[in-house]
Amino acid sequence: MTKVFVTVDEIVEKPRFIDTRFSLANVDEGRTLFAQGHIDGAIYWDLERDLSNMESSNGRHPMLTKEQLQSLVERSGLSYEDTIYVYDQGGSPFAPRAWYMLKYAGFPNVYIVNGGYPALAEEFPVTTEEADYQETQLMLDWQDGIYASRDDVKRIVDGLEKVTLLDARATGRYRGEHEPIDPIAGHIPTAKNFDWEQVKKGSTLAPNDVLLSKVSKDEEIVVYCGSGVTASPLFAVLAEAGYENIRVYVGSYSDWITTYDVEVGENI
Repeated sequence: MTKVFVTVDEIVEKPRFIDTRFSLANVDEGRTLFAQGHIDGAIYWDLERDLSNMESSNGRHPMLTKEQLQSLVERSGLSYEDTIYVYDQGGSPFAPRAWYMLKYAGFPNVYIVNGGYPALAEEFPVTTEEADYQETQLMLDWQDGIYASRDDVKRIVDGLEKVTLLDARATGRYRGEHEPIDPIAGHIPTAKNFDWEQVKKGSTLAPNDVLLSKVSKDEEIVVYCGSGVTASPLFAVLAEAGYENIRVYVGSYSDWITTYDVEVGENI
């Protein structure tokens, strides 16, 4: 079983902290919170400035290129020897997004802090000063097996690969009953649905019996959402539960609808 989530009392000596607090409703909120106070030694990664390739048209929070991600981790002073703890406000999708990116880049010792910043701030020093780390040069061990492209998903939809698509959005959006963000309502054909918020318990994330009954460890699974952000928590909790054949379609629904048709209703 892969260890993904830790509590504050499990953090080891000489940790590297990454603060990923963010608000989809106010894109400046996370950086403002970081400036007001963050865990001593933490660096800040912004969902849109750091963890998405906003120059791409492949969805609303597109996948970073390998060159962009390599630049991010190197200028952040990270190395494979570091034990890295990613946090957000707790029970949010932003730390899982950063965790996923780091796993894609092959970092072996990276964890999501359950309870987020509030839990950490009770046990670790808080500061307003920004840490400065020496830039690193890395030979990254890319984990391409956890990433799914639009072409990969099209092969699944066309029946060329036996893979379960798992839509992490709210059920009403999945069914096509309403769509508050994207121009077309519905879901990627053949997809099942499991609202990612069902793995939230207060400020923590964890797998539960409902999710584990929706998909089995024997299946290959590709998780997606609206823009690739809230798919990350489902990927993380499935990994925590010991699922090995899982990928994220980072472009997600907002990328799919630029090229292909959708379904409405529900797949059981």
